Parts: sequence; C-alpha cells; structure tokens
Amino acid sequence: MTKADYLKETIVHLDIKEHNVVPLVEAMGDMAFSARDLNRAARIYEMMLTDKDCGIILVLAGSIFSAGLKRIVYDLVDNNLVDAIVSTGALIVDQDFFEGLGFRHYKGSKWVDDNELRDLNIDRIYDTFIDEDELRICDETIGTICDGLERRPYSSREFIWEMGRYLEENGCKADDCIVEACYRKDVPIFVPAFSDCSAGFGFVMHQSKNREFSTSLDSARDFLELTDIKLANPTTGILMVGGGVPKNFTQDIVVAADLLDPSKADMHKYAVQITVADERDGALSGSTLREASSWGKVSTVFEQMVYSEATLALPLIAGYAYHKCKDKGREARGFQKLYSKSRVND
Repeated sequence: MTKADYLKETIVHLDIKEHNVVPLVEAMGDMAFSARDLNRAARIYEMMLTDKDCGIILVLAGSIFSAGLKRIVYDLVDNNLVDAIVSTGALIVDQDFFEGLGFRHYKGSKWVDDNELRDLNIDRIYDTFIDEDELRICDETIGTICDGLERRPYSSREFIWEMGRYLEENGCKADDCIVEACYRKDVPIFVPAFSDCSAGFGFVMHQSKNREFSTSLDSARDFLELTDIKLANPTTGILMVGGGVPKNFTQDIVVAADLLDPSKADMHKYAVQITVADERDGALSGSTLREASSWGKVSTVFEQMVYSEATLALPLIAGYAYHKCKDKGREARGFQKLYSKSRVND
C-alpha cells in the first residue's frame, strides 16, 4: 500500500452546536452509576459559567484533538466559556497548530503493519494516522518562530501567543484553530512541559544554530504567570480532561498563591475531571479531587470525577453547558491582558 492509500479519510471534529444534548444529559440525572456522575459534572460546569466571579481553567491531556474533539474546545473559547487553558504540548502544537498550518489527521486502524507505516513516514495514534513529513514542517515552523524572536527565555504562554500571531499574519488554514482563537480572544494557553512535543524539536533546531544566545523556555515563569490568574481572580473552577502534568500544574497554583498572598488563595471552588485512570497506583492522573482537597487545592463541595473516555464524556458535558449558557452573554475574562506589560506584548 502507498501513503495515499492510508491517508484517505480525515478525522471530522465534532460540532456541539449541531447537537443539543441537554435533554439527554438531564435524563441521565435520573439514572445511576457513571450516567448520574456525568450529569452532576455537567451541572457543576454550568455553575462555573453562571458564577459571575468564577474564572474557568480548561485542563487538557491525552490525544483528544487528533480524535475529533478540537472544535469543541474552539467553541468553548470562541463563546467565552473558558478563560485559560493548561495543556500538553502535543495537543497545542502537534495537533492544533499543526492543523492551523493546513495539515490534517486521518482515520486509521490499530490493525495495521506498523513497520510499513514507519517506512511510509506515517505515525499512528491508536486508530488515527498522521503524516510525519507534515509534522516535520510543523517542527520547522516552530524553529522559524524561534529564529524571529528576541533571544531570551519565554514562558510557554508568551511563545504560544507568538504562535497565534504567526497564524494571524500568515493565514490560519483551519476554521477551528484553538491557538488562533485564543490569540484573538485573549485567552492564555500554558504548556508546562512545552519541550515534550514538536515545539521541542523546533527549539532544538533553533538552539543548535544559536548555542550561546538563543530563544529558550522558562518553566518557572509559566508557574508564576498561571498563579497570577489565581491572584487576580481568586474564585476559580477547573474542567479537566485527562491528568498528568497539566492537572498537577493547575492544582498547584492554589499552594503558590497561598505562599504569595494567602488572602487570595481559595481552593478551586469547582472541579470536574474526566479520566480513565485508576487511583490505586498513587499516580496523579487518577488521584481523586477529594484527595486534592487534603493538599488544600480543591474544595469538596462542587467536585465530580467522571470515569469515562474523553470522546464520550466531553461532548456531553461541554454540549450541555454550551446549549444552557451560550445565550447568557458570559463576559470574557481576557486573562491574557494580565500580561500586557510583559515583554512579549511591548
């Protein structure tokens, strides 16, 4: 088979605007087990949106954009239903920015010869295919952005803002690009492990040519800047898809805020997590929100774990909140403007 034989059908991102799931999710509230958990999670997210004091942080992990959930997050951003994003680098760079450059993800199968895929420069994510040659162009584009910046350390938020500006100036080739939407809507994106994705390859290419004076990353500045959101807006809610570094990073800002100004260090008032991880191995991804309360990070009044794969649960939770709240005129927080005096916006 040729590369063209494998890369035929593109992944189509689900559009929650086309599916009013409110009656379904409300009916699930009269059921039991995970159905009722999901209903409560959706209602907690609605509470975040209707609480005029609440700043909402969307936390993302797992390969969910390549799986068809990207437009959901785009619509949440575009309709002021999230105020900041903390994510893995693969989602923001390899999957969203990648599509903003005009590339796509393809329907595949796990029942294939992976050695043949390697020979054809096709990468596999479970049942999804990506053209490795196109990913290399994404890597090179990050390197080009690095080359054009002042040589100094950047937070991931600063650098992703520059990625948004690149798409704005060079023409974004996707109508549901989250990096571009966040640039336009003043929604900051943080990627605490930014080198662990295509961005890392781009930085490697840039720094190999500029070993003494180069564009670099400042992960401590990431932590401070996300904590700035907590200090500026003490009432917060977190909607988490998956776990890992983005989850821990977002929960930890409560502790950081307590160190800087205890009067503004309220625990996250609302918290929802969608995960398939188990708590019994002690790892963070599966640790419960109630466990986070023992660390002083999450209030237990409005918290809900949803044990489900994200492509099933997120469309229902986000779709419910979208159709319940889209016409209520929630105002944008514009948290990117907190950094208007930072060097990136000079």
